[in-house]
Amino acid sequence: MKHGYRIKPYKHPTLKFVVRGKERGKWARKYFKTKGEAQTYCELRNIELANQGKEAVEFPSWLRVMASKAHERLSPHGKTIDDAVSFFLEHLAKLKKSVPLKQAVGELIENRRDSGSTEMYCNDLKWRLGRFCSDFEERNTEEISTADLDQWLVGIKVAPVTRNTYRRDLRTLFSFCVSRGYSSVNPVEGTRIAKDVPKPVEILTVDQTSRLLTAAPESLIPYIAIGAFAGLRAAEVARLDWSNVDLESELIEVTAKNSKTARRRLVKILPNLHAWLTPLKKHSGSVVPVNLRKLMNLTRKRAGFSDWPNNALRHSYASYHLAHFNDASALALQMGHTNTTMIFAHYREIVRPKDADRYWKIMPSGADGKVVNFSAQGSK
Repeated sequence: MKHGYRIKPYKHPTLKFVVRGKERGKWARKYFKTKGEAQTYCELRNIELANQGKEAVEFPSWLRVMASKAHERLSPHGKTIDDAVSFFLEHLAKLKKSVPLKQAVGELIENRRDSGSTEMYCNDLKWRLGRFCSDFEERNTEEISTADLDQWLVGIKVAPVTRNTYRRDLRTLFSFCVSRGYSSVNPVEGTRIAKDVPKPVEILTVDQTSRLLTAAPESLIPYIAIGAFAGLRAAEVARLDWSNVDLESELIEVTAKNSKTARRRLVKILPNLHAWLTPLKKHSGSVVPVNLRKLMNLTRKRAGFSDWPNNALRHSYASYHLAHFNDASALALQMGHTNTTMIFAHYREIVRPKDADRYWKIMPSGADGKVVNFSAQGSK
């Protein structure tokens, strides 16, 4: 071939051969370490020339400029244009497998329900991950980066504990996506965990608890009394049915379905709680009124609360129980904890024994032992 490419020896410490040929009337050279590499390149170029003609394999000037610029940008990283093309094609293949975030969240929640997770847990997932999806509405699972997640978690402006809860749910989501092939990696693993400085547990005083019960309408008293004297979580009381309250055996059954931990437990009804519930007990039906939040806000205002401590009723129960009965293991069982670590960390030495004694003597007022009913004063 008269105008074909040819191999010639080249004097260089590492590049021993050069392949020469003309492109657009100018000599073009490419250097190789071994003769085999040079021979392969030379044969490929000559085949192209033979099959397509010399002009067909010559790049247009604009394309050669683009290729040159791409090479300049890649070479400092030790990469070639072929590497870039391979990486991009792999990225496209991953995107093809990914799905919209909303679809992934829906599949995750369905999977958790089928696996036996509680409805409360599934609803929490739906709410928190739904907020995330609304902010990344047009994104697919493979398009979310660690930087995206870090920025979003900081931007939601919540307390460190809540932020870490969001992070936990996002980690669950993307672990699920990896298992389904919707994501190649879990981008949450590289995000920062918010530093949480625990705040001292705030509880109600004996007088505040008494005022709250006195100010409450009759329909709200079971909710407050069970929270304050049995320590059920607010959500557990909200789902509690009267059929699960057994005054005769002095036990409240928190079913696995209604429990945060998805484990059934029995909570002891202490004497003062028994006194508060006895006049109000029903065979069945919800323990709390439909307009719970409205009534609770009204009752707090009537009782003189300007601020309401977080989990005030449950924290008060735990603190006064530990101070009065001195049994952390029993308290952990009552509250649905698996060990006493949290009990000692949050509730030890918060309450004086004399105040604890007064707390467990808070009883309904009235000579006849019946609950004071404020419904006639417009509290309902």
